Amino acid sequence: MALHHILILAIVQGLTEFLPISSSGHLVVTGKLLGWPDQGLAIDVAVHVGSLFAVMLYFWRDVGRMAVGVGRIATGRGGPPAQLVLNIAVATAPILAVGFFAKDYISQALRDVELIAWATIGFGLLLWIADRVGMTIRRMEHIGWASALAIGCVQVFALIPGASRAGVTMTAGRAMGMERSEAARFSMLLSIPTILGAGALAGWDVYQTGDLRLGLDMAIAAGLSFISAFLAIMLMMAWLKRSGFGPFVLYRLALGGFLLWWVYGGATPL
Repeated sequence: MALHHILILAIVQGLTEFLPISSSGHLVVTGKLLGWPDQGLAIDVAVHVGSLFAVMLYFWRDVGRMAVGVGRIATGRGGPPAQLVLNIAVATAPILAVGFFAKDYISQALRDVELIAWATIGFGLLLWIADRVGMTIRRMEHIGWASALAIGCVQVFALIPGASRAGVTMTAGRAMGMERSEAARFSMLLSIPTILGAGALAGWDVYQTGDLRLGLDMAIAAGLSFISAFLAIMLMMAWLKRSGFGPFVLYRLALGGFLLWWVYGGATPL
């Protein structure tokens, strides 16, 4: 893949991964709008891994608490750090299971622009409704394993490009009454094991092919996405502490509307 292709895709990924607007949908659409061949699942996952390091750096205190929680669980103790780890594990299980068994189907059948357009609009409206009606009384520490499992089941919809993993988990968190910044915080911590699992699968595939050039492309993409993702996280968290998800919903509606026009009425089909 050409270097400028990787540069653009990595920046798009980094800026959109943790915003509730679907990074995977943007990656597919960017390539199609620019007339590039599909970059494939390996590059998709590489830029996700770069953004993973960004979220781990930004939330390093929570990551440290999770490490403590693992140690407490291993020694048979409880407490808030252990509860956080259990919540993340419970919420991660559904998407890992579905993603593992449906990986081939997802990489082919769901990379369709028409589907992305409708998912962008539909799940954007659900985010708007949840943000409007959801109370703001719960923090991440108030979430038990049952609520975490519910968020994890909703996260399965993120396998549909355009739905947005961040978007659906923040929607679920807001529907359960979580504060906006806390819903975003849990969503981003929840991304850590999910992206690790996807990255491990893609890395194994690359290792089996023995394609060193593909491995180099993935490394460049991961580094570039790290930088843009870290900036995006800082800006979004600052915004959500004083305002709502309205701008993200409007963006999703505008993007979905444009994609539908392109698919159904544009001069050049995607």
